[in-house]
Amino acid sequence: MAENRLFQMVYLLLEKGSITAPQLANYFEVSVRTIYRDIDILSAAGIPVYTTPGKGGGISLQENFVLNKSLISEAEQEQILMALQGIRIVDVENTNGLLAKLSSVFQKKNVNWIEVDFSDWVKKEANESVFNTLKSAIFQNKKISFLYFSGKGESINRLVEPLKLVFKSKDWFLYGYCCLREKNRLFKLTRIKELELTSENFTRFVPPQIFEGVEKISEKTIPVTLAFDKEMSFRVYDEFSDGVTCNDDDSFLVKTHLPHNEGLFSYLFSFGDKVEVISPQSIRDELQIRLKKIQDKYIT
Repeated sequence: MAENRLFQMVYLLLEKGSITAPQLANYFEVSVRTIYRDIDILSAAGIPVYTTPGKGGGISLQENFVLNKSLISEAEQEQILMALQGIRIVDVENTNGLLAKLSSVFQKKNVNWIEVDFSDWVKKEANESVFNTLKSAIFQNKKISFLYFSGKGESINRLVEPLKLVFKSKDWFLYGYCCLREKNRLFKLTRIKELELTSENFTRFVPPQIFEGVEKISEKTIPVTLAFDKEMSFRVYDEFSDGVTCNDDDSFLVKTHLPHNEGLFSYLFSFGDKVEVISPQSIRDELQIRLKKIQDKYIT
């Protein structure tokens, strides 16, 4: 208990700057004599704690003590605090407390200069239940079972060894070993339903970077040329960084590579009548077939 009190005392001094012995005694529910004994122990351990007598005085630490002793550079401290700002969306309660503590340790006052929110405008609240269950399963090395809705329109029960939570291309994914497919797979969190934590343990290697090296996950793409009306300028600049040509009438010609899967057509339809596929011809033909099916649904 004494060791824990000493640590908390150092943290309080870092946070408050200066605090009186009676205030510390009241906080820890010990005598003032015990507090002064603790101060002697801290001083003997090389921690520069000192007292200032008189009105307005108190117990303090030498200014910038932790920062000067820290092995973490100024840039690294800022990176840590920025990373904590980013993960608050999935663990607000715990992260806020940790952010406050590290801000005091690093002696950073302005830690609210950035706010990161991975959720979209429509679905503001993240699915904390799914996220936290997956996190627990990963930490405990427990297999999970769930009903998964794939991009092919299938709904299949899966038994998975969860390895890592991944944020990629505006969405959260679970990376794990699928016992059904007998290989590592990515599962989009929003498509995971009826999630359950099993009692089965597993042991499996977790790659440090799943999008690099041997474990790299690739997606087949095709070259596509698109013509956009000028009204789509905001999306063109939002979604394409290269291969963009602005025409004299403010329309756009975009040459890019897009995933060759079912999502390609959903993506193209999201532009409505403000885009035309110039090439390849196979995509133009498939779009005509799909448009005909849509049109048939509205013929009465």
